[in-house]
Amino acid sequence: MRYDFDTPFDRRCSDSEKWRRYPEDVLPLWVADMDFMSPEPVIRALQERVAHGIFGYGTEPATLRQILAERMARLYNWQVSEADFVFLPGVVPGFNMACRAVASPGEAVLIQTPIYPPILEAPGNAGLRGVIVPLVQDVSGRYCVDFDLFERSIDERTRLFILCNPHNPVGRAFERDELERMAEICLRHDIIICSDEIHCDLVFSGHRHIPIATVDPAVAMRTITLMAPSKTFNIAGLQCSFAIIQDAALRQRFRSVRAGLVPHVNIMGFVAALAAYQEGQPWLDEVMAYLETNRDFLVEYIRHHLPGIGVYRPEATMLAWLDCRAASIPGNPHQFFLEHARVALSDGTAFGQGGEGFVRLNFGCPRRILAEALERMRQAL
Repeated sequence: MRYDFDTPFDRRCSDSEKWRRYPEDVLPLWVADMDFMSPEPVIRALQERVAHGIFGYGTEPATLRQILAERMARLYNWQVSEADFVFLPGVVPGFNMACRAVASPGEAVLIQTPIYPPILEAPGNAGLRGVIVPLVQDVSGRYCVDFDLFERSIDERTRLFILCNPHNPVGRAFERDELERMAEICLRHDIIICSDEIHCDLVFSGHRHIPIATVDPAVAMRTITLMAPSKTFNIAGLQCSFAIIQDAALRQRFRSVRAGLVPHVNIMGFVAALAAYQEGQPWLDEVMAYLETNRDFLVEYIRHHLPGIGVYRPEATMLAWLDCRAASIPGNPHQFFLEHARVALSDGTAFGQGGEGFVRLNFGCPRRILAEALERMRQAL
């Protein structure tokens, strides 16, 4: 490998939220922030921009839209025009903007739990009703859509469905037939889809990412797709993402709600995004190979050494969703592992209905940190 993902970096001496939230004796495996150096071309591009020395108001790089459009065509056979992109300082503003753009106070938004907490909160931020449609587990622990419940949960005031694909926290990369059925139901009931696809590049072998907008041209015209280089290239702190909205009227509604509230992407975010998409693929190929070996190590360790803990092998993301309900842990497992193992995981209750008794673990870290955290958890159990 050209890149070194094994060597731990001391992030406590930086301004890392991940590493500074908890005391120094705690290993933080909670927030979706990888402990790997970002791609060298990104670092070099940022250093060159800093050397320029002037940091006034910026604008998007002239070639970024073309590069992204070519990327969509190459990866997904998705023909997107350069005008279809809207740049944003994060996907969280994106799905909050979608709530405001397509629904009025008192109307409803479909959400599949357990789910990334800011998605859970988005409807309430806009005065909307969040309608919970829990995902269900099959005998293997794999999460699936209950399509009958999905459709029964729709009423005459349902305006939006927020999809998370690949799904955070359960690690699913939804398959085409699942996406087609969800999309067909939404089309039939005149519901806009906002699809958070921020983990689209972090999909493991044997699986693939399918943007829901690509399943049918009619679906594309009713979809707001959110993507970003942030998770892909470990540059989340630089706050750059984009929406793809192919219907001009929907795109205008989406743009209109940002006025005075949602800022433009900063110049460093644009510099990093351009360098990442132009030159970051070798790094991404290597980090995905490393993440996959970490995932496999994690799953096998849990199955052999953490009695009562269940895990479905993630199909995508850097995140594992651990079922602690059979482990005889007293109280909240997040608090248990924090106090008795000195390992910080994400509290499953924050992910809404279906999160009770679960924790989320980020395995995007050097293997020795992952192994030490798991050993601490074993001893605590």
